[in-house]
Amino acid sequence: MAKNLFSGNIAVIGERDIVLGFRLIGIEDSFIADDEKGVEKVMEIYKTGKYSVMMISQNLRKKMDAKLISKLESSTKPVVVFIPLPGSEEEESITQLAKRVLGVDIGR
Repeated sequence: MAKNLFSGNIAVIGERDIVLGFRLIGIEDSFIADDEKGVEKVMEIYKTGKYSVMMISQNLRKKMDAKLISKLESSTKPVVVFIPLPGSEEEESITQLAKRVLGVDIGR
């Protein structure tokens, strides 16, 4: 049976705590990138075309310029989601995240 190379691949990029959490639930393509090279790592992974979804730490977003943020947020292949560190003031609810990323209001 032929394997579809473009279905369901997820990459997680961010701080050690975030990455380890996602590795524990089985997402193998999780990359620790919290230093100045983090944005370069994001772009390296983005350009591979290997992933359907990229989940990127909100802290890395803060290191990106507006043009790059716009490019990532409007991307559909891969879909890019910025995730906050748990407990941070910027933490977005699942309802808000679904509405922003998918355009679906699951809160009703």
